[in-house]
Amino acid sequence: MGHLDHATFGWLTPVLSYAMACIGAALGLRCTVRALEASGRSRRNWLLTAASAIGTGIWTMHFVAMLGFGVTGTDIRYDVPLTILSLIVAMVVVGAGVFAVGYGRERLRSLLIGGLTTGVGVASMHYMGMAALRLHGSVHYDPVLVALSVAIAVVAATAALWAALNIHAPIAVAVASLVMGAAVSSMHYTGMFAVEVEVVPSSGALAGTAAMQFIFPLAVGLGSYLFITSAFVALSPTARERAAYATAERLAEPDERAVDVAPPGFRETVGNGPA
Repeated sequence: MGHLDHATFGWLTPVLSYAMACIGAALGLRCTVRALEASGRSRRNWLLTAASAIGTGIWTMHFVAMLGFGVTGTDIRYDVPLTILSLIVAMVVVGAGVFAVGYGRERLRSLLIGGLTTGVGVASMHYMGMAALRLHGSVHYDPVLVALSVAIAVVAATAALWAALNIHAPIAVAVASLVMGAAVSSMHYTGMFAVEVEVVPSSGALAGTAAMQFIFPLAVGLGSYLFITSAFVALSPTARERAAYATAERLAEPDERAVDVAPPGFRETVGNGPA
């Protein structure tokens, strides 16, 4: 049985992965709040951004944490197509959950469906990413801890979507994002503690790509996407702000519909005084 190390770089990868989870959650929740205030194409675009943010955030969190994962007695490689597929699955399944909340008519039912779908998406991404591992040996899971990790993902996703439906203040959203990030990280490490690796010594070359050659550059790119999109959302006016701007502009403009009802010669009389 190989010894597993979940923090080969110390606290760097757990802290950085938690930060990525929080940023993705904050951006996703903020975009969901914006979507609920909008309609038509604007709502759809905000929901798409929310899905991409949450999906990217949890994927980046997972693989940044995996940069610190090691097994004694074997190297680790990653299957590139399966790793990319895990990112796509995360965005698609999380998107289904977010859209269920964004377009659902019954709030409670939409919340439960959205939370279940999003949580399953988070768990699917995690275990698909684990399936992309290539090492000398075999990987086994503790079914109880696996079930617990899935339950944590569903509860965390449901709580996050509830926050998007009921909490609109930026500070409250930030607090909810910290909680969501902690829950997603807890789900990840619960799933990782379920892992057991039976190492089979071998001198053969492993298929796949090393984490620093593929995972690290992709995680940096997706992390940059989260930061740039967060800045865009922060600078983009809300629906209430746009309405306030429009009202202020209407009040500042002269009323062109006003009709001059003064009788002919009145202005001249007023301007020249009595004849």
